[in-house]
Amino acid sequence: MQAAVFRQVGGPEVLTWGRIETPEAGPGEVRVRVRAAGVQPIDCAVRAGVMPAGATPTLPAVPGNEFAGTVDQVGAGVTGVAVGDEVLGFGFMNAAAEYVAVPAEQVTAKPAAMPWEVAGGFSGAAQTAHIALDQIRPGPGETLLVHGAAGAVGAVAVQLALRAGARVVGTASAANQEYLRSLGAVPVVYGGHLADHLRTLLPEGVDAVLDGAGGEALTLSLALCPDRSRILTLTAHARAVDLGIRTTPNLRSAARLAALADLYAVGDLRFPIRRTYPMARAADAHREVETGHGRGKVVLVA
Repeated sequence: MQAAVFRQVGGPEVLTWGRIETPEAGPGEVRVRVRAAGVQPIDCAVRAGVMPAGATPTLPAVPGNEFAGTVDQVGAGVTGVAVGDEVLGFGFMNAAAEYVAVPAEQVTAKPAAMPWEVAGGFSGAAQTAHIALDQIRPGPGETLLVHGAAGAVGAVAVQLALRAGARVVGTASAANQEYLRSLGAVPVVYGGHLADHLRTLLPEGVDAVLDGAGGEALTLSLALCPDRSRILTLTAHARAVDLGIRTTPNLRSAARLAALADLYAVGDLRFPIRRTYPMARAADAHREVETGHGRGKVVLVA
């Protein structure tokens, strides 16, 4: 098959569209012909040689942790999934390819109302936001501060927190202020005057923080939220232990993904796509994600 392959670690230029062995569905697995695959910051980190704890992928390797497509092969012992099923799912690596094989419990049915590009990029952002909010628990009458609120994870978190009854204040660029208002958040422009803006808007502080920016934004959040167990960072993992704040545990599941996909299907969750790229242009997609800016999700399409 063809895939976005890197044979050495490095910048986006190490990604090429080349041929590698097609995977087979082993016992308990399904193989999916990929129609779309999201691009996440973790994909860029792995390609650059920064591996999550305990992960040691061998080269050549294929990035991509989320996908959508059609099941074309079912391994021994699999029930509830059949050849021809349209699914979305998750794994570690290998999604930016014509085919991906994963355990059957890591896929769920794609709603008919969900476009392929949305399905391909949905799992990572939607599940990350949901898991993060489970950790910091914003509830009725509370205020949640979300840094990087216009990104894919941030936007989902804004919507889920509002559904839980919380007030949400979100930081984003000037260009995304109206977008955050449309989601129901109180927008704040990040930049040189962020501290003044937040102190003026939030004189009594906040109850919880979801940090998708790190740096100064996270430092300011420490003063605004007295309970550090209710601050979670998506980016500053190296600081988290010393600061006594949370990071996102790996609690992804097909059940969680299915519940979130259902919210999208009935119109209760918006999921904007920033841009799609052909699979063969995975390097360009990685370049865009590494800018750290932009509204919504970058997705590779077959």
